[in-house]
Amino acid sequence: MNIKEVAEMFGLTVDTIRYYERIGVIPPVTRDERGYRVFMKKDLNWVFLVKNLRNAGVSIESLVDFAALSQIHGDERLAQKDILRHQLAELDEKLAEMTKTRDLLEYKIETYDEHIAKFNNGEMTEDKIEKLWKMKHFNKSAK
Repeated sequence: MNIKEVAEMFGLTVDTIRYYERIGVIPPVTRDERGYRVFMKKDLNWVFLVKNLRNAGVSIESLVDFAALSQIHGDERLAQKDILRHQLAELDEKLAEMTKTRDLLEYKIETYDEHIAKFNNGEMTEDKIEKLWKMKHFNKSAK
């Protein structure tokens, strides 16, 4: 598979894939006799992995480290698993925070009309405004 096909397959630009290879985010791709990249299954797996990890916020530096470790043979390569564990922990924290924010937004949407009506008819005054930071409505996932 050539680079253009890979770019289309994964929704990336050709330049992005070249950049990832140049900086070491993906291991070097095999070249044909004319010097064109020929992507094999392992290369496609790397592009897929990197695209998804980048979309999840994994840093370029972590991906470079991860890819470099793939080139090493022996026990040192096991450090890749530590990188993956660290990234999973970070992603879990982000997901928890995003879930809390989603719950808050959901609550605000569900109660929006009621709140506006109370503000408009004078029922909602400064001393009656809810304390969002103390409410459990946006923290459903923490239960």
